[in-house]
Amino acid sequence: MKLDLKNPLAFFDLETTGINVAHDRIVELSILKINPNQSTDRKTMRINPTIPIPPESTAIHGISDEDVKDAPTFKQVAKELAVFIKGCDLAGYNSNRFDIPLLIEEFLRADVDIEVKNRKFIDVQVIFHKKEQRTLSAAYQFYCNKDLTNAHSAEADINATYEILQAQLDRYSDLPNDMAELSKFSSHTDNVDFAGRVVYDDKGRELFNFGKYKGQTVADVFKKDPSYYAWMMQSDFPLYTKKVITELKLKDFGK
Repeated sequence: MKLDLKNPLAFFDLETTGINVAHDRIVELSILKINPNQSTDRKTMRINPTIPIPPESTAIHGISDEDVKDAPTFKQVAKELAVFIKGCDLAGYNSNRFDIPLLIEEFLRADVDIEVKNRKFIDVQVIFHKKEQRTLSAAYQFYCNKDLTNAHSAEADINATYEILQAQLDRYSDLPNDMAELSKFSSHTDNVDFAGRVVYDDKGRELFNFGKYKGQTVADVFKKDPSYYAWMMQSDFPLYTKKVITELKLKDFGK
């Protein structure tokens, strides 16, 4: 089934030094951009992460320090990538929990602040798990009746993910071919930040979703315990989480 697109939809996959959003880095990135007229654009590149790639990560994706020593750093390509995905909604496999948060962290570290609030996020893994509960390779076999060769190659993974989403739309008549509705379906929670440290309640208020103030509004916490903001800014939270709480603090200050 062809995707019903109002904006370009960028499928992307990252190979990384690890799974810590706050500290790990991208070593390979691949983007498949589907335009509303169904034409496609692609971009795949290796990235020098500027930190060592652990052997356990190399064992998964096959990329070593030697492979990326002459590759550009993310900071060197950040503006080019920001232009390539400008105006795009984003899609991937486990992308809401990992790829998108890590990508945003890399942009922030490179001092490139891309707008994400108005984008839709389609996580094919969430759709798959809600419908069938399996892995990417199994999903490709289940929906497309194909074996996923070169798994953990970023380009192979995004191609499979794109095909899976099309097959999901063909298979499930109740799955809407609308990126806003798919974005809602792809979400487990109504997060304010990608890490889920701050969430919306049913009234649209921002609540802390962790720690001693879990379930309390950010505004109330910062009023009664102003030092909590400073603690968060000095602690090991993702840069995007810090950006979100800073915006909330400034918004409340302006009232």
